[in-house]
Amino acid sequence: MKLYVKNMACLSCKVFVKDALLEMDIHSVKVELGEIETKEAVSDEEKQQLNKLIKKVGLELLESKHGILIEKIRKIIVDYVYHSEEKEIINFSDLLSQKLNYSYSYLANFFSEVEATTIEQYVIAMKIERIKELIIFGEDTLTEIADKMHYSSVAHLSAQFKKVTGLTPSHFKELKKKRRIAIQDL
Repeated sequence: MKLYVKNMACLSCKVFVKDALLEMDIHSVKVELGEIETKEAVSDEEKQQLNKLIKKVGLELLESKHGILIEKIRKIIVDYVYHSEEKEIINFSDLLSQKLNYSYSYLANFFSEVEATTIEQYVIAMKIERIKELIIFGEDTLTEIADKMHYSSVAHLSAQFKKVTGLTPSHFKELKKKRRIAIQDL
């Protein structure tokens, strides 16, 4: 049986859902971002109990087809932003259309109506969050991050980062260093 989960966007969400399933003795085949596949059918009572458990961390089981489609769009965006190391030959709108078998204009209009933001703005916001993580980890240069995140240049990445956060990537990196020094001084 497949269940769909709203707001599942990271590995810790997957771990939490797996733990909740174990606690309830529900055997899963797989737990992916936004999706659970169980070995056996899950009763309505079990769904309610699972929903109650996962709501503690901001997750929620989805019942409506609209909610499921939104989560599928989000999952594709998260996969694209977090797991797309190689340059995509296909543009994102075509990728989304192919994976969901809907026209991009339908998906874009639907997403905008439900989420009050465009798919493009959501992708940019997710990319900026990923860039923040990469800066904090400090393993990559800005040039490597720009390449990894499919920006045409560091200047393009920096401009978009500043537009969203109000800070340059370099200033963001400096703030991180200052916080670390302040914490070490305590």
